Amino acid sequence: MKLARAVVQESSRKVGSSGCTWGALYQDNFYPFSFAKNDPSISDVFEECKRVQANLASSGTIGIVPVPVSKVRFTAPYQRSRSTVFAIGKNYLEHVNEVDSSNLMKNISKPTAPENPIVFTKLPTSVIGPDEFIEYPTGISTELDYEGELGVVIGKEGKSIKENDALDYIFGFTIVNDVTARDLQRKHQQWLLGKSLDTFCPIGPHIVPKENVLDLNDELQLGLTTHVNGELRQSGNTKDLLFSVPRLIATISEGIKLHPGDVIATGTPKGVGAGFSPPKFLVPGDKVEIEIERIGKLTNTVQ
Repeated sequence: MKLARAVVQESSRKVGSSGCTWGALYQDNFYPFSFAKNDPSISDVFEECKRVQANLASSGTIGIVPVPVSKVRFTAPYQRSRSTVFAIGKNYLEHVNEVDSSNLMKNISKPTAPENPIVFTKLPTSVIGPDEFIEYPTGISTELDYEGELGVVIGKEGKSIKENDALDYIFGFTIVNDVTARDLQRKHQQWLLGKSLDTFCPIGPHIVPKENVLDLNDELQLGLTTHVNGELRQSGNTKDLLFSVPRLIATISEGIKLHPGDVIATGTPKGVGAGFSPPKFLVPGDKVEIEIERIGKLTNTVQ
């Protein structure tokens, strides 16, 4: 079972002010949650998801009238006004090497593997959902790039979280495309503009609760691939993260309170467009598909 956010066609169900409703995605149906208030908190959503998942495990049923997925349009599983997207740079060694060897990415950061996590943010206004368009930044950038990443979704509030306790603060996992304008990244050095233009943060297509993702030893060993127009560009595994998910949570929360619904994009493996010779930057019409084992596939097209 997965947690999703969607617009249900021809629905009389009470939904939030955005027109979206949260619900469970199971097999070929979407099961919309009902709440007493119009705009439930993300904590309310997570608790309802846990209740439904427990009901499914104990009785084999969800107990909600289903809606066929053909009548649903999925949106980003993210509450824009209430959550932060944190992102991590240079967190796979092979990506560090391609960054440091590419003329297009030199001087963006120190030409070595980082000693501590490189943390930045992507503006909430950059977030879009599955199958939405990435806007080509005409007149602003000519070096549009993709970065397929595992996204960690925080499940409860916490600050100064210890590494050993970090998994307790995770609700689940999703997929993030850390879309980047390489020329803006070089031009401004600080990465905000190069990584936070409108539509530069596709997230989705849903959130998978951590119990369905972590292995028996609470380890993350998930294959990750990125295809552009059907061509394999990235192929990595989350076991190769330089800084583990618990380390990232501990680092960020040391002086910043994490909130339910916050997302941490954990870094991208080798194979970004700027790393090829010649570069393979995105152009209008390109279709980007990021797939992570046990989670699903996030697809967006450049327009």
